Amino acid sequence: MNLEEFNIQAQKQKKSNKEFYTALKKGKVKDLDTHFHKLHNHEFEKTDCLACANCCKTTSPIFYQTDIERAAKGLKVNPGDFIKTYLEMDEEGDFVFKSAPCPFLQQDNRCKIYKYRPTACKEYPHTDRKNVHQILDLTFRNTLVCPAVLNITEKLKTIIT
Repeated sequence: MNLEEFNIQAQKQKKSNKEFYTALKKGKVKDLDTHFHKLHNHEFEKTDCLACANCCKTTSPIFYQTDIERAAKGLKVNPGDFIKTYLEMDEEGDFVFKSAPCPFLQQDNRCKIYKYRPTACKEYPHTDRKNVHQILDLTFRNTLVCPAVLNITEKLKTIIT
Protein backbone atom coordinates (compact mmCIF):
# COMPACT_ATOMS: atom_id res chain seq x y z
CA MET A 1 0.00 0.00 0.00
CA ASN A 2 1.44 3.39 -0.89
CA LEU A 3 1.26 6.26 1.58
CA GLU A 4 -1.54 8.06 -0.25
CA GLU A 5 -3.71 4.92 -0.17
CA PHE A 6 -2.74 4.33 3.44
CA ASN A 7 -3.77 7.86 4.48
CA ILE A 8 -7.16 7.46 2.77
CA GLN A 9 -7.70 4.06 4.40
CA ALA A 10 -6.56 5.29 7.83
CA GLN A 11 -8.97 8.24 7.68
CA LYS A 12 -11.83 5.98 6.56
CA GLN A 13 -11.23 3.69 9.52
CA LYS A 14 -10.42 6.42 12.03
CA LYS A 15 -13.84 6.54 13.69
CA SER A 16 -14.24 2.77 14.01
CA ASN A 17 -10.66 2.40 15.23
CA LYS A 18 -11.19 5.11 17.84
CA GLU A 19 -14.31 3.31 19.06
CA PHE A 20 -12.45 -0.01 19.09
CA TYR A 21 -9.56 1.33 21.18
CA THR A 22 -11.92 3.19 23.51
CA ALA A 23 -13.77 -0.09 24.15
CA LEU A 24 -10.47 -1.94 24.66
CA LYS A 25 -9.44 0.60 27.29
CA LYS A 26 -12.65 0.05 29.23
CA GLY A 27 -12.37 -3.70 29.52
CA LYS A 28 -9.76 -6.25 30.31
CA VAL A 29 -9.16 -8.42 27.27
CA LYS A 30 -7.65 -11.74 28.12
CA ASP A 31 -4.21 -12.19 26.54
CA LEU A 32 -4.20 -8.73 24.90
CA ASP A 33 -0.40 -8.61 24.92
CA THR A 34 -0.23 -12.07 23.35
CA HIS A 35 -2.64 -11.08 20.59
CA PHE A 36 -0.68 -7.91 19.85
CA HIS A 37 2.68 -9.70 19.89
CA LYS A 38 1.54 -12.44 17.51
CA LEU A 39 0.04 -9.90 15.13
CA HIS A 40 3.11 -7.68 15.41
CA ASN A 41 5.46 -10.56 14.58
CA HIS A 42 3.33 -11.68 11.64
CA GLU A 43 2.98 -8.14 10.26
CA PHE A 44 6.67 -7.30 10.53
CA GLU A 45 7.69 -10.51 8.76
CA LYS A 46 6.31 -8.85 5.62
CA THR A 47 6.72 -5.13 6.38
CA ASP A 48 9.68 -3.17 5.07
CA CYS A 49 9.85 0.00 7.14
CA LEU A 50 12.42 1.48 4.76
CA ALA A 51 9.82 1.41 1.99
CA CYS A 52 7.57 3.66 4.08
CA ALA A 53 9.27 5.71 6.84
CA ASN A 54 6.02 7.60 7.38
CA CYS A 55 6.75 7.77 11.11
CA CYS A 56 10.02 9.60 10.38
CA LYS A 57 8.32 11.84 7.85
CA THR A 58 5.39 12.94 9.98
CA THR A 59 6.04 12.54 13.72
CA SER A 60 8.73 13.18 16.29
CA PRO A 61 9.92 10.87 19.01
CA ILE A 62 10.26 12.13 22.55
CA PHE A 63 13.91 12.65 23.47
CA TYR A 64 14.86 11.84 27.04
CA GLN A 65 18.18 13.09 28.44
CA THR A 66 19.88 9.76 27.72
CA ASP A 67 18.63 9.92 24.12
CA ILE A 68 19.98 13.44 23.73
CA GLU A 69 23.36 12.46 25.13
CA ARG A 70 23.59 9.34 22.94
CA ALA A 71 22.62 11.18 19.73
CA ALA A 72 24.92 14.11 20.51
CA LYS A 73 27.82 11.74 21.16
CA GLY A 74 27.12 9.96 17.87
CA LEU A 75 27.18 13.28 16.04
CA LYS A 76 30.22 14.47 18.01
CA VAL A 77 28.47 17.57 19.36
CA ASN A 78 27.68 18.56 22.90
CA PRO A 79 24.15 17.87 24.18
CA GLY A 80 23.36 21.58 24.50
CA ASP A 81 24.18 22.19 20.85
CA PHE A 82 22.13 19.14 19.86
CA ILE A 83 19.13 20.57 21.70
CA LYS A 84 19.58 24.06 20.21
CA THR A 85 19.97 22.73 16.68
CA TYR A 86 17.31 20.03 16.53
CA LEU A 87 14.90 20.09 19.46
CA GLU A 88 12.20 22.13 21.10
CA MET A 89 10.04 21.52 24.12
CA ASP A 90 6.43 20.58 23.35
CA GLU A 91 3.32 21.58 25.32
CA GLU A 92 3.78 18.55 27.59
CA GLY A 93 7.36 19.51 28.49
CA ASP A 94 9.04 16.86 26.33
CA PHE A 95 11.89 17.45 23.91
CA VAL A 96 10.84 16.73 20.30
CA PHE A 97 12.14 17.70 16.87
CA LYS A 98 11.50 21.28 15.81
CA SER A 99 9.90 20.08 12.59
CA ALA A 100 9.11 17.08 10.44
CA PRO A 101 10.44 15.17 8.67
CA CYS A 102 13.16 13.96 11.00
CA PRO A 103 16.36 15.88 10.26
CA PHE A 104 18.24 12.56 10.19
CA LEU A 105 16.01 10.89 7.61
CA GLN A 106 18.02 10.36 4.45
CA GLN A 107 16.65 10.14 0.90
CA ASP A 108 16.75 6.33 0.98
CA ASN A 109 14.62 6.40 4.19
CA ARG A 110 17.58 5.30 6.28
CA CYS A 111 18.47 7.03 9.53
CA LYS A 112 21.70 8.99 9.69
CA ILE A 113 21.94 8.34 13.46
CA TYR A 114 20.43 4.83 13.48
CA LYS A 115 22.97 3.48 16.00
CA TYR A 116 22.29 6.48 18.25
CA ARG A 117 18.55 6.94 17.67
CA PRO A 118 16.19 7.64 20.59
CA THR A 119 14.53 4.82 22.47
CA ALA A 120 11.12 5.85 21.11
CA CYS A 121 12.39 5.17 17.58
CA LYS A 122 13.87 1.82 18.59
CA GLU A 123 10.56 0.72 20.11
CA TYR A 124 8.23 2.14 17.44
CA PRO A 125 5.42 1.27 16.78
CA HIS A 126 5.21 -0.19 20.31
CA THR A 127 2.90 -3.06 19.31
CA ASP A 128 5.27 -5.65 20.78
CA ARG A 129 5.74 -4.17 24.22
CA LYS A 130 4.42 -5.48 27.53
CA ASN A 131 1.27 -4.01 29.05
CA VAL A 132 0.02 -2.70 25.73
CA HIS A 133 -3.24 -1.84 27.54
CA GLN A 134 -1.39 1.16 29.01
CA ILE A 135 -0.66 2.69 25.59
CA LEU A 136 -3.90 2.08 23.68
CA ASP A 137 -4.34 5.82 23.02
CA LEU A 138 -0.90 5.90 21.42
CA THR A 139 -1.64 2.75 19.46
CA PHE A 140 -4.80 4.33 18.09
CA ARG A 141 -2.83 7.44 17.03
CA ASN A 142 -0.29 5.17 15.36
CA THR A 143 -3.04 3.71 13.13
CA LEU A 144 -2.94 7.13 11.45
CA VAL A 145 0.84 7.01 10.94
CA CYS A 146 1.94 3.41 10.45
CA PRO A 147 0.42 1.06 7.87
CA ALA A 148 1.57 -1.92 9.94
CA VAL A 149 -0.35 -0.70 13.00
CA LEU A 150 -3.45 -0.18 10.87
CA ASN A 151 -3.15 -3.77 9.62
CA ILE A 152 -2.55 -5.11 13.14
CA THR A 153 -5.62 -3.22 14.35
CA GLU A 154 -7.86 -4.60 11.62
CA LYS A 155 -6.73 -8.16 12.39
CA LEU A 156 -7.12 -7.58 16.12
CA LYS A 157 -10.73 -6.47 15.56
CA THR A 158 -11.52 -9.87 14.02
CA ILE A 159 -9.99 -11.69 16.98
CA ILE A 160 -11.50 -9.66 19.82
CA THR A 161 -14.93 -8.69 18.51
